This record gives sequence, C-alpha cells and structure tokens, in this order.
Amino acid sequence: MKVILTSGKRKKAIARAAVKAGKGIVKINNKLLDFYEPKLYRLKLREPLIIAGDISNKVDISLNVIGGGVSSQTDACRLAIAKGLVEFSKDDKLKEEFLNYDRGLLVADVRRKESAKPNRHGQARSKVQKSYR
Repeated sequence: MKVILTSGKRKKAIARAAVKAGKGIVKINNKLLDFYEPKLYRLKLREPLIIAGDISNKVDISLNVIGGGVSSQTDACRLAIAKGLVEFSKDDKLKEEFLNYDRGLLVADVRRKESAKPNRHGQARSKVQKSYR
C-alpha cells in the first residue's frame, strides 16, 4: 500500500498530510473532518474533496497541522489535501481543475507577516504621530 506524504504552508501554519488508499476518511489532528469547527473552515476544507469527486472516496487522509491561526491552518490543510490527491491520482486533468477553481489549492501563498521595526510601537509600518499646530 502506497502512502503519499505532502505538506502545505500558510503564514506560520504548517500542515502535513498522509494520503493512502481507503474509504474517504479525513482526519485533522486525529479529529474527523465532520467535527472541525468553525463550519466555514470545514466547508473550505471540503472544496478539494468535492472537486476531486470519486477519487476522494477512495483515499484516507490524515492531517497534522501546527502553528498559525484557524484560517491559516485551514488554508495549509487544503493545500496539503489537494497536492496529495493530485499526487495519488497522477491525473493532469484533476490538477487543471484545481488550478482553474483556485490556484491557492496547489500553489502556496508566500506572503508572510512583515517584521516589526525598532522604535515604531510594535507594528511594522506605524509612524510616530506628529502635530504641526
């Protein structure tokens, strides 16, 4: 039985996915996808599974995600799921469908938080307030 390992990143969140032949079970940090909260992010995680259609019912996906916030973790997970499904199926048509639907499913978003600068009150671009009156 082949197991495909993929990863996805978004900001500080890193998701690692193991895709193997199975019955369509998806677990995130040992919790079933049906119990993932909030619901909006659960629906976002289902997108690559819905697009893949029949293939997603033939594989079990186990995800381990750390770091970042809920939204970043969700984006990292869907990236890992989509990459895993494409690699498992070896289907160029599926890859094209993912790219046409949302390029973020297969291509990582490289934007990161800008680092804070010294003497600027914590934020990266904040300026000291001044008055000319």
